[in-house]
Amino acid sequence: MASGDKLWGGRFSGSTDPVMEMLNASISYDQRLAEVDIQGSMAYAKALEKTGILPKSEMEKILSGLEKISEEWSKGAFVVKHTDEDIHTANERRLKELIGDIAGKLHTGRSRNDQVVTDLKLFMRNSLSVISSHLLQLIKTLVERAAIEIDVILPGYTHLQKAQPIRWSQFLLSHAVALTRDSERLGDVKRRMNVLPLGSGALAGHPLDIDRELLRNELDFASISLNSMDAVSERDFVVEFLSFATLLMIHLSKMAEDLIIYSTSEFGFVTLSDAYSTGSSLMPQKKNPDSLELIRSKAGRVFGRLAAILMVLKGLPSTYNKDLQEDKEAVFDVVDTLNAVLQVATGVISTLQINKENMERALSPEMLSTDLALYLVRKGMPFRQAHIAAGKAIHLAETKGIPINKLTPDELKNISPLFGSDVSQVFNFFNSVEQYTAMGGTAKSSVSAQIDHLREQLKRLKEQA
Repeated sequence: MASGDKLWGGRFSGSTDPVMEMLNASISYDQRLAEVDIQGSMAYAKALEKTGILPKSEMEKILSGLEKISEEWSKGAFVVKHTDEDIHTANERRLKELIGDIAGKLHTGRSRNDQVVTDLKLFMRNSLSVISSHLLQLIKTLVERAAIEIDVILPGYTHLQKAQPIRWSQFLLSHAVALTRDSERLGDVKRRMNVLPLGSGALAGHPLDIDRELLRNELDFASISLNSMDAVSERDFVVEFLSFATLLMIHLSKMAEDLIIYSTSEFGFVTLSDAYSTGSSLMPQKKNPDSLELIRSKAGRVFGRLAAILMVLKGLPSTYNKDLQEDKEAVFDVVDTLNAVLQVATGVISTLQINKENMERALSPEMLSTDLALYLVRKGMPFRQAHIAAGKAIHLAETKGIPINKLTPDELKNISPLFGSDVSQVFNFFNSVEQYTAMGGTAKSSVSAQIDHLREQLKRLKEQA
């Protein structure tokens, strides 16, 4: 294609190398910006009319043409041509076909540098609202399930070894709390991103005294960029979004890993719905937790996008460089990934079945060894000595080949005279969880307080979304 046919072609002669043409083009993916590109152009046409560069009649023709193009995109009738380098070129080319040379006035004082960053911010603003809604729905699902199943107890683990009894609700809420931090971070990204770059030109600013306050108001940005050189090149908002997304995916991966382990036949704590499981092509008995495994794997995909964009930005000098074209594919991919993953995660949580009997069966008296030490602490023994005494009781039970709760009162008294007949109350799993009443603990009163707090937090987060 002759270079003269391009938006930038006047200074060039001859044709662009076809492979270079393919590498340079972004229309295959940035057409997802079609609607926001038109939105930005309509606001810009109004601002140009206010400067006097664009007569009102011509502005109205441009707006009418842009509305027609928007309709074509929404109906799937817009025909992308091989000469369309990017979405901006495509829309301007189509506008010229519809209204003639007047279309050429629309780009007065505007650069694709400030146009594309404005488009991306508009796209992300819409997308982040959808992601926020899906994330809040997942948190709500975890919280409401925790409220319903608050009386279920299961082993808690550290180092994947049985540690102490906990409420199933405490487990669910541990993931909900992490996700609320992600929701807050997403709100921070949205607030910091909401700065208008349009009117910055290529790098030096706008030569026609464009009313940027009009642009800000039309496009509903909270503020206006302070420095034109920074405005066209900064992609902090992309990095922040991808960082948020990476941490969110790490939290979801952790939750998925827990549930994968809990769903194995060795644990049998939960059973996934068939809607979120698959079978084996060879082994008929298999029910695989593919939904959770895919969530776990997508964390790597999202982190890869973050690492890639960080490396792109690290090597750039000031203002716009074509390297920044890499930002859009990263954003589109991560937006799509998060939307799918959050909806699947919500589906998994809302439909999985818990196997209460298996959870209770997995509780073992040895998990109450800390409680045995605390029993002595309450009798006045320093914790370090109590820990040693409880350890001796465990060793004695192991030597005798019996559970710790089968040691006789006399055997325990030989370890410490502070052990009395009331020690039998220690070996009760409900009593165990109920002693953790301090804020954040696994006692019913504490878990109920967590649920109430999270419900209130969800209301606030929804108002801010």
